[in-house]
Amino acid sequence: MAAAGLLLAQDNAPTVEVTGAVKQALTLSADDLAKMPRAKVHASNNGIEIVYEGVWLHDVLVKAGAAQGSELRGKALASYVLASAQDGYQVVFSLAELDPAFVENQILLADTADGRPLFGEQGRFRLVASKDKPGARSLRMLTKLEVVQVRK
Repeated sequence: MAAAGLLLAQDNAPTVEVTGAVKQALTLSADDLAKMPRAKVHASNNGIEIVYEGVWLHDVLVKAGAAQGSELRGKALASYVLASAQDGYQVVFSLAELDPAFVENQILLADTADGRPLFGEQGRFRLVASKDKPGARSLRMLTKLEVVQVRK
């Protein structure tokens, strides 16, 4: 019975889906992110400094095969990433602003804060847009990243 409970817990482990205009859709767990190159950002929340650790969102997009680097031109420049939270909150980033070849503003897909895994009302994953002046795009409870190409 304990083994069945462990399997159920593993099946319900939080993940982030990467879908849309990518070469390979991904479903990433905390274990998957732990195997990728790690980064840290310092953020302030009501005067309290927090050190978030995780993976650059750019690296996740490259892993999924979203247009980045030299591929990010023409129609691909009319693409964006729609980030969705468990509670329905959504934010948008243009694909170009997530590419360090375009701007020096990296967004972190965080799974820890101050050395501890994120949990509870923060959710297991969070986007940290540390250079945004208001924190409205630092989305907590992240569950999905959808790459969308605008068509006219």
